[in-house]
Amino acid sequence: EVYLAESGGGWVQAGGSLRLSCTGTGYSFGKFSEIGWVRQPPAEECDLIARFYGDGTPRYLSPVEGRFIISRDIEKNTMYLQMNKLKPEDTGMYFCVAGDITWTMDCGRSRPNTYWGQGIQVTVAS
Repeated sequence: EVYLAESGGGWVQAGGSLRLSCTGTGYSFGKFSEIGWVRQPPAEECDLIARFYGDGTPRYLSPVEGRFIISRDIEKNTMYLQMNKLKPEDTGMYFCVAGDITWTMDCGRSRPNTYWGQGIQVTVAS
């Protein structure tokens, strides 16, 4: 069974930084694994904001590119999202996702062969 667990969220002032972590069991975060981070702002739909493609290439949604960095520690089977220069619009629930992920992730989790963490709240105060 796959289990993804996020940590590191919380409250921060605009301009600050946070680092999210996601530790996986039952799913390898190896070099060729497709893993990423989904964000759901309050009362909005989910967006995949950062991911690793199967060839190991990282990619970002434009609103976070240049501010967020996705990384992983294969030995620890842990993925990270370093979030810098945070803005109030970065507020939301952040989910670790793995498997057959796509840029149009459904908050209803209807896409087969994908795995989600339970989510963690990030609040950026203006």
